[in-house]
Amino acid sequence: MRLRGRLLLGAAFTAGLAAGAAPGLLLRDGGVRLGMPAAFAGQAAASDTYRLLHLFGRVFEIVRADYVQPVSDHDLIDNALNGMLTGLDPHSSYMTPKAFEDMQAETRGRFGGLGMEVTEENGLIKVVSPIDDTPASRAGVKAGDLIVLLDGKSVQGLSLTEAVDAMRGDPGTTIRLTIKRAGVDKPVEISLTREIIHTQVVRQRLIESIGYIRLSSFDEQAANALAQAVKTLQRQSGERLQGLILDLRNNPGGLLDQAVAVTNEFLDQGEIVATRGRHPDDGQSWYARPNRDIAGGLPLVVLINSGSASASEIVAGALQDDHRAVLLGTRSFGKGSVQTVIPLEGDGAVRLTTARYYTPSGRSIQGVGIVPDVEVAESHTEEARFWPEHEADLTHVLAGQGKPLATPPPRNDLPPIVKEIPRQPPAGWPKLDVDKPATDFQLQEALTLVRAMAGQTHAAAK
Repeated sequence: MRLRGRLLLGAAFTAGLAAGAAPGLLLRDGGVRLGMPAAFAGQAAASDTYRLLHLFGRVFEIVRADYVQPVSDHDLIDNALNGMLTGLDPHSSYMTPKAFEDMQAETRGRFGGLGMEVTEENGLIKVVSPIDDTPASRAGVKAGDLIVLLDGKSVQGLSLTEAVDAMRGDPGTTIRLTIKRAGVDKPVEISLTREIIHTQVVRQRLIESIGYIRLSSFDEQAANALAQAVKTLQRQSGERLQGLILDLRNNPGGLLDQAVAVTNEFLDQGEIVATRGRHPDDGQSWYARPNRDIAGGLPLVVLINSGSASASEIVAGALQDDHRAVLLGTRSFGKGSVQTVIPLEGDGAVRLTTARYYTPSGRSIQGVGIVPDVEVAESHTEEARFWPEHEADLTHVLAGQGKPLATPPPRNDLPPIVKEIPRQPPAGWPKLDVDKPATDFQLQEALTLVRAMAGQTHAAAK
């Protein structure tokens, strides 16, 4: 998840030197005389740190002098910084100035490139999700695709930042992707033409009297666009909406404040999310503001799947715990951590995991995900997968804390029809085509569920 910028690294680093190195030097001469044996522990720790820094310097000089070809000091330091951070967990990283600038453009919802969210796994580039109505989505790039070649050159050995830089470029230029795809024996070749990407994070459609809203990411415009979509659907229905479906499938997340704001559009009280960091004083909680349910209490179903991550899981978890929505689909990705972007004064930024987040019932979904209230598969048969489907499948994954299971609090408000909803499409169900709602089995079952919930609400009002 991308989060707010914080100007804390310089201060924290300086404080570390003042509180670590200087006291160690001061106590070295007086520790025994003053009866402070703990000083020796501080000395030992400082000495070990200096030894390790000396080791780093030695390796740096060896590579600088003897690598097979000249390499700039700048590249060596960039690689070292990124290695230090990516070794912590899958979501911490060092961003060069250009990468930081690109990230800021993405959160504003306008940037140049192909239009897909990617991550690195086992030396390859994995597509988390293509963005709607971009070169990637129009060319048929799919969530879970593994990019192995860029213009015929292997991505092995490239950092994620380098791979992203290679895929970006001037609008109108082309790039050829070679992809490894589940269920396909041969490499898939796709040629894409770069465009300026204007992300339309919200799309809405009126299906009879049910409002369908797809939220594809959580950039700076997400909450406002969602509120506008609900108003549009109300107007199109003649103010007679029976219910809403919020589609968070394959939504990889985004900004924490937007996750809170989107959730608040459907809640008028209670906690939305809490975060807990390394230090007890760092904990924070966000609460719904009164009188904010823009749907007026209409029945709400939220669609999730393994591509629903981070900010999507905050929204889904809060609406599930509050019993404001029924979740339908498959288990979510399980990214229950928060990243803070810390600018480095002209030298890029550090993207650092600084907290875990917890749903209102106290669940940490880190590495586990959110289990929907109604489990419905996308296809009749489970397809073989060649990529990590959940956070727990990644390397260096952060351990969860708190309640160990992502099982939500028991519910007694689900309509009886839940027991009749099939858990997978029947044999022969047509292959999913995102432009044809009738082929989307999960959506069709969500429509059935919303109608039942609307009928239940109408009967209770009599």
